[in-house]
Amino acid sequence: MASVASEVSGEGSVRVDSWIWSVRLTKTRSQAASACRAGHVRVNGERVKPAHTVKAGDEIRLRHAGRERIVVVARTVRKRVGAPVAVECYVDNSPPPPPRELTVPVALRDRGAGRPTKRDRRDLDRLHGH
Repeated sequence: MASVASEVSGEGSVRVDSWIWSVRLTKTRSQAASACRAGHVRVNGERVKPAHTVKAGDEIRLRHAGRERIVVVARTVRKRVGAPVAVECYVDNSPPPPPRELTVPVALRDRGAGRPTKRDRRDLDRLHGH
């Protein structure tokens, strides 16, 4: 257990992209860095670059995978940790994800039907409200 204690610390600061990846909000660190560069990450209300440092008490807003995550840093993490430890490193204030029934269904085509015709495309656009 000593190895986990060395990876998790209550004091100090770490890069925001590294912390987002370490607590498993994104799958890869490069995804976290890309989200920062695209302006999808805000620390205490400000858009930040990947190298911005975070410390305990900072509020991080992350738009990722179609939903917004709002978390407050409880502890800083230097390396990626397991899911049970990662959950203890932040307080999740995110709104609940939308129910699966309310998500837009993906238009399915019969296998081998090929590319949609112009008429099919117009029907799809009308269905989606464009």
